[in-house]
Amino acid sequence: MAYSKLISGVYIVAEMSANHAGSLENALEIVHSAKQAGADCLKIQTYTADTMTIDCDNEYFRIKGGLWDGYKLYDLYKEAGTPWEWHVAIKAECEKIGIDFLSTPFDHSSVDFLEELGVGFYKIASFELVDIPLIEYTASKGKPLLISCGMGSPEEIQDAVDACKRQGNEQIVLLKCCSEYPANFADMNLATILDMRERFGVPVGLSDHSMGSIGAVVGVSLGACVVEKHFCLSRKLKSADCAFSMEPEEFAEMVRNVRAATEIRGHISYELTESEKTSTVFRRSLFAVQDIKQGDLFTRGNISCIRPGYGIKPKYLPDLLGERAGKSILRGTPIDFNMQ
Repeated sequence: MAYSKLISGVYIVAEMSANHAGSLENALEIVHSAKQAGADCLKIQTYTADTMTIDCDNEYFRIKGGLWDGYKLYDLYKEAGTPWEWHVAIKAECEKIGIDFLSTPFDHSSVDFLEELGVGFYKIASFELVDIPLIEYTASKGKPLLISCGMGSPEEIQDAVDACKRQGNEQIVLLKCCSEYPANFADMNLATILDMRERFGVPVGLSDHSMGSIGAVVGVSLGACVVEKHFCLSRKLKSADCAFSMEPEEFAEMVRNVRAATEIRGHISYELTESEKTSTVFRRSLFAVQDIKQGDLFTRGNISCIRPGYGIKPKYLPDLLGERAGKSILRGTPIDFNMQ
């Protein structure tokens, strides 16, 4: 994966996560559906319950509140994970239909596994932002990294960036993220994208957990170069992530909106478009609004700022007032500098 592909334009990632609902057939269908919806990339996650946590039932390992209230961490990850034996088939299907393949590793062994699989780049999840040893090891592979920054303080984000750079890897894209599922609009604070880009000196994208397209459109309008959204075949197909995932039609609409927002954002320019050039004739300019004889004084009564724009600019009116006409001028004639 060329780093330039991630940072030129807007790169759109469809996150499968647990939305395969335990079925390889669903996973492969998601690959095709994400491609049809306009995604540039299909992302999965590479972990097992044992690489994420330990099988322990005390209070520290029980989720309290939210979508997964009451779950034991080990059981959640066991249910939601993508089996490693599926990875080859999912990656092959991506390559077959021409959509990029990406995964999030969660420990050294998953990085090693993905290296053997030949992945082109990596994603670091928000919850692993503070796992500097993991970030260093992943960065050491010399491939681009998307680093999600949900819950991250400026110091923690800087630690992650520095970890990559210590490994000689500056192919970094930070992702603004609100680690709520789903994210409330009022909590997203996407203006931070602008600060992140300036503060950390790297491109910034958006990992968006909000519902609908508006978060992605605002993010792109603020300069996000990557948009990641959870993708499912249907929210009726229950999984750990379905409640905050987009269905294919919704994702396709988001892609259209993001592409349009990117085009609308454009680039810094004060150049007139071809259509604007033809419209300049409808600007205001100085015209004779009464017949003026040679030698008459220019006054507010005989020249005025009106449409169309064939005369000199209105800013020159004060310079002309009190000057004498150098020739006779008929009412409706544009004023130019040769008439004094």
